[in-house]
Amino acid sequence: MGLKFKEFCTFKEGYVNPSQKEPKYFDGPIKWLRATDLNNSYVYTTTRTLTEEGFKSARKSALMFKPNTISISKSGTVGRLGILKDYMCGNRAVINIDVNSEIMNMEYIFYWLLNNQNYIKDLAVGSVQRNLYVSVLENLEIEKRPIFEQKAIANILSTIDKKIEINNQMNERLEEMAQVLFKRWFVDFEFPNDNGESYKSSGGEMIESELGMIPKGWEVSKLNEHCDVQKGLSYKGKHLVEDGTPMLNLGNINPGGGFRREKMKYYDGEHKDRHKVKPGDIIIANTDMTQDRLILGSPIIVPEFNKRDIIFTHHLFALRQVKLPKSFLYYYIKSDDFRERAESFATGTTVLAISKNAVVDIEMVIPQSKILNKYKCIVDSILDEIALNNKENVRMEKIRDLLLPKLMSGEIRVPIDDNIVEEQVNN
Repeated sequence: MGLKFKEFCTFKEGYVNPSQKEPKYFDGPIKWLRATDLNNSYVYTTTRTLTEEGFKSARKSALMFKPNTISISKSGTVGRLGILKDYMCGNRAVINIDVNSEIMNMEYIFYWLLNNQNYIKDLAVGSVQRNLYVSVLENLEIEKRPIFEQKAIANILSTIDKKIEINNQMNERLEEMAQVLFKRWFVDFEFPNDNGESYKSSGGEMIESELGMIPKGWEVSKLNEHCDVQKGLSYKGKHLVEDGTPMLNLGNINPGGGFRREKMKYYDGEHKDRHKVKPGDIIIANTDMTQDRLILGSPIIVPEFNKRDIIFTHHLFALRQVKLPKSFLYYYIKSDDFRERAESFATGTTVLAISKNAVVDIEMVIPQSKILNKYKCIVDSILDEIALNNKENVRMEKIRDLLLPKLMSGEIRVPIDDNIVEEQVNN
């Protein structure tokens, strides 16, 4: 006999939606959970935060979600999940699920929902915008297994997810190292001189330029002197499929840059060679649907896929015929200087966009080749390590996705020898 979710879950809907016209409501200490923050894994932080005043603008609806609860998106991309690892408030697109641990294991419920994600998406209703309602979630029915069995299943799957999270955290630290190095060398001009001393603070000669004072021997030029920019495929939704050609899209870009694999789309329609990219290419977001400009101008480096072709959408630009080290160009595009310049050219009211001409006309400071080569040697090794971690994550995700339905259906019974799982993860 099954249990309905309302017998062991408490549901809260997010109602914190401060006015975007009030800057004083944003960039405070309170994490503001939106559907875009849900990653089908652990959620430690959010892309936007609120001030106390912004949070309290919801009045009686200003509720906080607790750590170690589940959140699910109710509109937009319906059914996206996350296990919260901190206190957060939610906007209208999010429902929070607090599981009674005396009846069911929270992580087991998370994985059950993940395994039934497509079914849950189909439960959303609405003609203009599909919505998932609490009343629907309350009446989901699940087989009640013994708690020890629930915990054993959750432990197997969470062991894999925690290893993935460790790699993600390592990549964040590596990214920070590369960005700090970029800023020190190419913004603060404290790259090592011929004597190994910091250039500017040791009295290195500076000259005037269109962009202010720069080191002697460096120059200012436009981006179009170092690469070409090309727009992606204007695709048709009817050709989106479960297993086709990987299609990079706006959802794959984290605010400020970096790749989000969980937002991948697959396409079986026609496309041309100009719509293709390859691993290692740089892609930039030319559109932002959010009005907060967190995505606009943000870059990713195309990762590896187990497919021959990779394509990208018209909401993205690909950099072609790049003449500068890609590691330098990537972190320049991630810099505040590039982002501010790109945002200043943005047009649109509902959807923000930047044109190809606006991007290629951006002026940038180009260091001497010997400095670029030193930077390339250091940062290429960092990017290689990030790529290896991402590749390992893909492998572990495949193991998890293979085990998930079999564990939930009972095809694989627990408890099983933990060494089997450890062996699969480590090989």
